[in-house]
Amino acid sequence: YCIVYGLVGALSGMTARVLLPDLDNVNNAFAAIVQAELPAGIRGLVIAAALAAMMSTASAAMLASSTVLAEDLLPALRGGRGFTHVRSHRLMTLLVGLATLGIALVVDDVLDALTCAYNLLVGGMLVPILGAIWWRRGTTTGAIASMLLGCATAIGFMIRDGLAANTPIYASLAVSAVSFIIVSLMGQAAAPVHGDSSSRSTP
Repeated sequence: YCIVYGLVGALSGMTARVLLPDLDNVNNAFAAIVQAELPAGIRGLVIAAALAAMMSTASAAMLASSTVLAEDLLPALRGGRGFTHVRSHRLMTLLVGLATLGIALVVDDVLDALTCAYNLLVGGMLVPILGAIWWRRGTTTGAIASMLLGCATAIGFMIRDGLAANTPIYASLAVSAVSFIIVSLMGQAAAPVHGDSSSRSTP
């Protein structure tokens, strides 16, 4: 589904390049094609469907982010004390929405926003997820270190080389993988071993 969705977006851009070569803002390619090429009734349905898809995706992402903040991150920072009131979750959703709005106002290009998001997502999350699934010696501390260092590396290389460069992905994946392995192994080496003598059978 994601591949088909990406191909549709690319085809829309190529179609706009051919049909509307003088388009001022490439971010408006989809809406411009719909307005220029489709009849009035179909035009409204297509625009409404696109808006509905964007709203549902945005709301789901905001709810997921606010839930992670309220149920996982902040209770860990507060010594295990979670948020039980509905208004706390609503406040987290509001804060996530304001942060998203601020980012949208700063990053005004769709491709730049997608590139930045995918650099952070792949560089910070791919290795911990695959490691948690396939590597039994991975630890929580290693996953956290991998996410933090991977995201930091991606941000640093995006600032240095720009959003269009490939180095943020490559460097962040390398740093994320190395930190996940090293921190996980260090945590296991530092953990005390229990039951060595008791596990032996006595004569």
